Amino acid sequence: MTDTSTASAGSVPLAPRAWPLLGHALPLLRDPLAFIMSLSGYREMVRVRLGPSSAVMICDPDLTRQVFLNDRTFDKGGPIYDRIREVIGDGLSTCAYPLHRRQRRLCQPSFHPSRLAGYGAVFARAAAAKAGSWRDGDVLDVTQEMMTLTTRATMETMFSGALPAETMQRCLADTAVIVSAFFRRMMTPALLRRLPTRQKRRYDDARTRLAATIAEIIAERRADPTDHADLLSTLVAAVDEESEDGRRQLNDAELADEALTFFLGGMETTAITLAWALHLLATNPDVQHRLKAETDRVLAGKKLDPAHLPSLGLASRVVTETLRLYPPAWMMTRVVREDAELGGVRFKGGSTIVLSPYLLHRRADLYDEPDRFDPDRWLDAQPDRATYIPFGAGARKCIGDQFALTEAILALTAIVDRWALTPVGDQPFQPKVETSLSSRGLRLRLTERRSSGAGDAERSAAAPLSASVQPSTQPGAAACPVKHGK
Repeated sequence: MTDTSTASAGSVPLAPRAWPLLGHALPLLRDPLAFIMSLSGYREMVRVRLGPSSAVMICDPDLTRQVFLNDRTFDKGGPIYDRIREVIGDGLSTCAYPLHRRQRRLCQPSFHPSRLAGYGAVFARAAAAKAGSWRDGDVLDVTQEMMTLTTRATMETMFSGALPAETMQRCLADTAVIVSAFFRRMMTPALLRRLPTRQKRRYDDARTRLAATIAEIIAERRADPTDHADLLSTLVAAVDEESEDGRRQLNDAELADEALTFFLGGMETTAITLAWALHLLATNPDVQHRLKAETDRVLAGKKLDPAHLPSLGLASRVVTETLRLYPPAWMMTRVVREDAELGGVRFKGGSTIVLSPYLLHRRADLYDEPDRFDPDRWLDAQPDRATYIPFGAGARKCIGDQFALTEAILALTAIVDRWALTPVGDQPFQPKVETSLSSRGLRLRLTERRSSGAGDAERSAAAPLSASVQPSTQPGAAACPVKHGK
């Protein structure tokens, strides 16, 4: 590059509190959100160090959007995706640029808008089943309950029908182990990651079991070519008409990677979003009362159905605001594929760039009272594509964003229609920062609402489903763009 008006990435200011040898690893591990927000004063970019390596964090929304839109140059990569690839290989959310366009074309039919109504019916039924399994006065481990709900819904949309309870519990427990390990493994030097510790053995065992479960399901589906009208059938049948190398369909390895991508992404991140939404409603009873009034007006004694979605305006805004305050993909990384310029700075090929939706979503110059839960900030405004990025942007934007939003809105409606939620204790609840902003350990108390007329019928309809969803290993006991294509 010959543009002398640009500076090298080494000239970008270094964030304070870097330790010799360790860089910023300690503040990132101790309180990553506080560290990230301490960088908000840098309006464009700032350098951070992890051991001997450094990365540049982009703090400006327009520069962030440039990175998202130019995925040829700023490709998926960095420590986050290295750890995720250990589990899901080169699925759609982690594969490099040369593979992405083909895989996106093959996966796109699974998320066509025409399929959302069918998925939505599954979501509504699973949410009714979960809400119908609780009792007045229960104190819920909210994240565990939301994980069992989204696991059930994801299994049904992907594999037509629920897996046996034992298999579901095993998948949930293995996923919890994997998710909890991501962030610490991301911050741990490669040599230490290879040490045969107990935590590493648990992590490796969970990866192996989950991959084997998915492989078994795929093998059964290959042996039975019947169209089951589910997401996996669509992936198996997908044909890339634009293929230039003759690889017109997904092979078994690719199919397994995509199935794991959508399974983990569809289950973990939506569960966390729902848990945070319920927490915010419990701590903002005025909004919760308004949401209950909306459910009474929209449902009017009828069974929850995807056709109700256009009328669930407040529920939609609650989810939108939850994703602003607690974006599951709180931090993302990109690798510069070739020498490039961004914001007047030259980046060498191989450089790492860090993006943080959490930082952008809580900047006071971008949002009024950014730390306040206010669903009505979206009443007369659509989210700005540069400053609101829970699903990313550009060609790598989450392929399942509408899938996730549909599930979250319907589940939230089903729960609030039956239950009032209140906090347990008076201590503020703080996120547990892993790869996602985990709600692990969140507990809320339930109080049954007076029946709106649909309760008995829905309980009866939900009973067969709820019977097979048993409490599973708490995610917290083992401690998800995979954020839906982050």
